[in-house]
Amino acid sequence: QVQLVESGGGSVQAGGSLRLSCAASGRTLRAYAMGWFRQAPGKEREFVAAISRSGDSTGYADSVKGRFTISRDNAKNTVYLQMNSLEPEDTAVYSCAAAVTLIQIVTTEREYRYWGQGTQVTVSS
Repeated sequence: QVQLVESGGGSVQAGGSLRLSCAASGRTLRAYAMGWFRQAPGKEREFVAAISRSGDSTGYADSVKGRFTISRDNAKNTVYLQMNSLEPEDTAVYSCAAAVTLIQIVTTEREYRYWGQGTQVTVSS
């Protein structure tokens, strides 16, 4: 089992940047494909970005493509989400998740077994 803890959320103005971190404990992160999801108030949780176990492959939701970058440092057992050019529509609770799978990029919520508690990101106009 792996425990995930997100950090790095906060409040920024539109156009600003934030870097989220997801630190894992309990098991080595290299065993898992990882992803970031977000949930805005009154909305369903949605896929944001995913990265393969090796870090060689990444995938993004269309809404964040070109603005967000997912990366991982398996030696530090940490996954990151660099968020640039933030927009008010990016306001949400962001959660990282770990999937036990042979699939490189996992975009579906049900494939993820372990979830962090989430970190709030608020973007003001």
